[in-house]
Amino acid sequence: MSHPMVVDTAFRSDERFSQREFFAWLQRRPASDINHYELIRGRIVMTPPAGWPHGSLEMRIGGRILQVVERDGLGVVQGSSAGYDLPSGDTLEPDVSFMSRARFAAGPAPQRGRFVGIVPNLAVEILSRSTARRDRTEKKEIYQQCGVDEYWIVDPERRVVTVFHLEEGRYPTGERVLAGRIPSRVLPQLELTADAIFAD
Repeated sequence: MSHPMVVDTAFRSDERFSQREFFAWLQRRPASDINHYELIRGRIVMTPPAGWPHGSLEMRIGGRILQVVERDGLGVVQGSSAGYDLPSGDTLEPDVSFMSRARFAAGPAPQRGRFVGIVPNLAVEILSRSTARRDRTEKKEIYQQCGVDEYWIVDPERRVVTVFHLEEGRYPTGERVLAGRIPSRVLPQLELTADAIFAD
């Protein structure tokens, strides 16, 4: 007897929330809740934990970026548990993000236990079945609107990284990298290749 393929499911609230209301709602979640929540266009979006190799790719990318950023004193790197209250009214948690030292210093100063109110210079999203459509559309639009200088979409299935650079307030067609160095303008010192990201 064959069984239908199980597909990761994301749920979106019918009710709309402000960033303040979303934060208060999160504080009421039980500690046992391991799901991932973001506020997108006023609605709470729940995503289940990602399957293999999402976490491994996040560590590989974030680790390489952190190494360069700390070596050269460039700013702050965060992982997927870090939330950003963006000026669009959305609260997103990119899988990997980077804020330059200048942007971080310009504030507003982060408050312990709260989401960061700074727009990151770089946001990286790793696709999964439950997030792929949203990462390519809604979240890309939000990052563009808020002025994220560089946005990477990492596709584990196709083993390709698509890099978008903000130009005159918009993301032109992304540069697809299947092999070779990731063309980062935000971190030109970064020697990271697509081959290294998807190394088995």
